[in-house]
Amino acid sequence: MTWQETVHRPDGTAVGDAPDAELLALRSRLDLAGLPPLTRTVTEQIIGTSADLGYANDLVCSEPWLETAVGALAAGAAVVADGPVVAAGLAAGAAICKVGESLTERLARTAGIAMAAAAVRLAYADAGPGAVWVVGSEPVAIYEILSRNVQPALVIGMPAGFVAAVEAKKALRGSGLPALTNVGEKGGAVVAAAACQALLALAGQAAAMESEHRGSSRGGRTGSAHQRQRTS
Repeated sequence: MTWQETVHRPDGTAVGDAPDAELLALRSRLDLAGLPPLTRTVTEQIIGTSADLGYANDLVCSEPWLETAVGALAAGAAVVADGPVVAAGLAAGAAICKVGESLTERLARTAGIAMAAAAVRLAYADAGPGAVWVVGSEPVAIYEILSRNVQPALVIGMPAGFVAAVEAKKALRGSGLPALTNVGEKGGAVVAAAACQALLALAGQAAAMESEHRGSSRGGRTGSAHQRQRTS
């Protein structure tokens, strides 16, 4: 998980270990121990970011889909953000975001489509299949993802709004695509980015463990070879 760094009072003194304190405070209010591990991590990250306990009953996700997404990210899958606020919530340079580029504006104008839809089309050219798509601002981006057959590893669809966002998230849930979304009106770029950041952190841990395992395996094989030479 990626919790806020150490917090300081106005006089400069530290308020304990903020990440641990935030997590302990959350768990004192809400018991999510019954959730599968990845689902729990993502849910706690979203609640910790938003301070909204209601997400515990509002999120819709699948542990196998999250496992696939973490594996894809650990293997280097691209991350695509639907807007700059989502991209800013991720590690620097972690996401492809085409919103605001001149080519996106030109495509939107010539094709007569929304800027977010044009951004999805151009991002797919860079990301290709197997990417993690993060939609926190523009419901139309979800519809474009559904129509373009992007073959995602996961779609995080959490825009906020009373009508368009709710309908887009409903369409995403009904599409059969691997998705992490929520049922209600709430959401937004910050929580969508938080969900993705949790998966990126898990992917980083998985990649580090895999690298360590490969190193140990090579070391074991080398040691065995040396031992065979000495005993032959």
